[in-house]
Amino acid sequence: MLLGKRLRRTRSRVTLLESVYPLLVPTPEPGTHSLQSRKQDPMTDTTLAPASAEASVRPTVREIGIIMNGVSGRMGYRQHLVRSILAIREQGGIELPDGTKVTVKPLLVGRSEAKLAELAAKHGIEDYTTDLDAALADPRWEIYADFLVTKARASALRKAIAAGKTIYTEKPTAETVDEALELAKLAQEAGVKTGVVHDKLYLPGLQKLKRLIDSGFFGRILSVRGEFGYWVFEGDWQPAQRPSWNYRAEDGGGIIVDMFPHWNYVLENLFGEVKTVYAQAAVHIADRWDENGEHYTATAEDAAYGIFELEGDIVAQINSSWTVRVNRDELVEFHVDGTHGSAVVGLFGAKIQHRNATPKPVWNPDLADDHDYDADWAEVPTNDVFQNGFRQQWEEFLVSYALGTEYEFDLLSGARGVLLAEAGLQSSREGRKVELPTLSLD
Repeated sequence: MLLGKRLRRTRSRVTLLESVYPLLVPTPEPGTHSLQSRKQDPMTDTTLAPASAEASVRPTVREIGIIMNGVSGRMGYRQHLVRSILAIREQGGIELPDGTKVTVKPLLVGRSEAKLAELAAKHGIEDYTTDLDAALADPRWEIYADFLVTKARASALRKAIAAGKTIYTEKPTAETVDEALELAKLAQEAGVKTGVVHDKLYLPGLQKLKRLIDSGFFGRILSVRGEFGYWVFEGDWQPAQRPSWNYRAEDGGGIIVDMFPHWNYVLENLFGEVKTVYAQAAVHIADRWDENGEHYTATAEDAAYGIFELEGDIVAQINSSWTVRVNRDELVEFHVDGTHGSAVVGLFGAKIQHRNATPKPVWNPDLADDHDYDADWAEVPTNDVFQNGFRQQWEEFLVSYALGTEYEFDLLSGARGVLLAEAGLQSSREGRKVELPTLSLD
């Protein structure tokens, strides 16, 4: 049952409003309810300017309805709902180049009506439902946003594409590259705009790195070394920080499926297209305990060690692990070496060393080296104001949607991330380097 606002108007008023505000006053659906259903709809008191005036045809603020499926999960709730959509709503929307604004109205979707009701009440959200099909059939909701577990995502995306909804989804977009590419083709054939989360590109540290690359600081880039991960407790004597399905291959788990799509868009957007991959996956800890304290055997890898050949003869090596104790400044760090300089960047920080400031070490294992190598690096200043990366990408996507412009981080980009994950798993199984084909919608 859809739990949303019932529109109570006379037919004549609805017809007039729809003619002037077609995007703001859709046809009401039967059987909808609201947490604030006793409040009078403010639209019924609106005084309309003459329809012939150009300014009256386009309202100052356009409200975009967003179906948010999977908001009770960790990422869907914290990053997408609270820190992105609700933050955009609270700031009054996003200003467009012509001075008008777009704002957002979320519809929470999930399996548990009780959880949805709790979230809706906590954040003052009017609409929620356990009926995805009814939500997709309702023209009030223009965008479908997916934060489900990987295994459930592709089928939901198919439904949303068939319903003609604009798509914004977490990664990976599917469990296999064939399925991911099929979704991208279906969206193209349906004329549906799509966006895939590329949040790591919006990290302050990586934005600083992008600025260094664009400035020519590195000269010719030679290599990239990445370290990502932290210790995830097994769940017996301390609860695990990650959900148990992450460690079950049959449920779409595994660090390669989770992280290689991230590494693909980071590498291709900052350094160059990934040409080959050699990966070694490992289940370092097989005995784990789930959210209910029940023992289970992990079937998906908790660590992966990858080497990637990029265009331009750049070599990248990235270790991803949920079984590593952190001895670095941040939970992810990238070390980039070039002919003219090097940089180490993390989530927020970035430090550089130019070739003119590079020390000249000499290897001598017989003598202790008291040189302070950390002191040879200079911090990159924070010259910009960085906001939450998920929110920043949401704002860019919403502006692109409102203006009808092309959006580069689409389902085809998401399919390339799935391709790298699939190739990484194949490489680990077969013990060899795997070449990546070029994906196309043709």
